[in-house]
This record gives sequence, structure tokens and C-alpha cells, in this order.
Amino acid sequence: MNTIYFDSHISENIRRAHLYNGQIFSYSPSKSAIALCELAREMAEAAFAPLDPTTAQHILPVEQYVEILAKLKPAFIHHPKCKELIQGILEESGCDLSKTYFDVPRLRTATSDGYLTSGIAYAFHPHRDTWYSAPQCQINWWLPVYDVTSENVMAFHPRYWSQPVKNSSRDYNYAQWNRESRKTAAQHIKKDTRKQPRAEELLEIEPQLRLIPKVGGMILFSGAQMHSTVPNTSGYTRFSIDFRTVHLDDVIARKGAPNIDSDCTGTSLGDFLRGSDFSPISQDLVALYDTPLREKCLVS
Repeated sequence: MNTIYFDSHISENIRRAHLYNGQIFSYSPSKSAIALCELAREMAEAAFAPLDPTTAQHILPVEQYVEILAKLKPAFIHHPKCKELIQGILEESGCDLSKTYFDVPRLRTATSDGYLTSGIAYAFHPHRDTWYSAPQCQINWWLPVYDVTSENVMAFHPRYWSQPVKNSSRDYNYAQWNRESRKTAAQHIKKDTRKQPRAEELLEIEPQLRLIPKVGGMILFSGAQMHSTVPNTSGYTRFSIDFRTVHLDDVIARKGAPNIDSDCTGTSLGDFLRGSDFSPISQDLVALYDTPLREKCLVS
């Protein structure tokens, strides 16, 4: 991991190859990305009305805040416009919609000064998404809904791109998480007791890298990239959107970033929809990845 590409015009195939090798891409706001952020803002502002969503934490009891998020976040995920706007983002970003599959976008919140860091507003410790049953060819797309600062974004930890970390991903199974843990997020207010993959050794989070895109600007990175939620000291709740993509050719060929330390079971591939018509990915491919064996991927 040694390069950040800004508004790159290289082909999507080459971009994926760079992402699988640990590089990061950042893009200026696009029409569909701005529209997706506007939708999220409209929904957040309606949910928190008459309060400003970015400062409501300073006024509301945390239990009431959780109740609002528990309704807002799934409403955003299932809003009919979201899929159409993701489709637009992918097209504007040079993706082949017939071969690019995406999962539904999530609306994330990172509150300030430790107000709420568990459950529905979980503050992610340093992790790779591949510890959470993500395929090695997964690409993450992240965009801020409101202006962000260095004090409330996410951080990348580049030294760990090629350095394995002892972790508890061996205890994680995606299907089990969906059955038992995902639906209880709103119940974890003071402390999150759900079992999630974590490093089992002391990590050196420096050096770290923080990117500050504009509203609707996007950061693309491999699901194997070590990243974390920055401890928010800005005084404002950070609202962001993320979703993930895989390319059909890479899924079939089992191409992607190298797997250096993930031992989880199951797969999240069943969540992915084709960009052209929103049809689900083949169950045969899901079954191929839904195995207790470690996924061995080739670097592009």
C-alpha cells in the first residue's frame, strides 16, 4: 500500500488490480453519489426533526437516539431509490453493470466524544472486512453524507496490508451472525457484547492514513485493507454511507487480494445484486465460497 489515486481515469479492470494490491482510490462527487447523500440527509433530518442530526447527540438521551437510529437505518437500506442510485454510481465510475454486483448501502453513524460507540453506532476497531466472511475480491465504497474532518473519519493502517495479524476470525460465521447478532444491534447501548472478529495482539495503529473527501466524494479500497473508526473528537456525529462490490469474473476465478490472516467461515456473497437488473448472484457461486476452508486468492 503506497499509492492513492485521485480521480483516476484508468480502466475499471486495472483499478481492481491496483485495489487488490493494496492501493486506494478517491473520487470527486458524482451526480448519483450526491443524490444518494441528499436522500440520506433528507431521511436523517426528518428522523431527528427539529434537531440537526449532526448535533442531536448533545440534546437527546442516548436511549432516544438509539430508537431513532433503529428506525432510520433500515429505512434507508430498504428505500427503493437506493438501488437505483448505486446503479448510477457504478455506471458513472466505469463499472460493467452486467458483471458488477453490489450489496445494499448502509448508513453509518459515528458519534462524538464516546456518546454512543456500540450496537447500532458501533465504532469499529482495526479490522479487515475479510475477517467478516467477505470475499477477497470485495471492494469497499465509502462516502460522507455531511462534511467530515480528520477527527471523525476512518483511518487506514498501511503497515498491515502485508503483515498478518493474529485474530479471532476463526470464530466468525456470517450466517450465524445474521441469525443471532445483527438483529440485536439496537439492544447494545452501553457495551457491545456481540462476538466479532478482533486482533488478538497489540496493533501499532501508526502510521495511519485519513482521507477527507467532499460530501458525495468516494473512497474505494479492498475489503482486505486494515481500517478503523477514528475516535470522534469533532463535536459532530459523522454520517456516512458504504456499500461493497464484487466483479463476476473475479468471483469465478477466485481472484482478489491475498488472504494473509482470515480464518472465518461462510460468505457474504449471497447479499450481492447484479448492477444491471438487481438479480442476486448465483447460488452456485455462493456455495463455492460457503466453505470452512480458507479462501486462497490470486493477486491480479
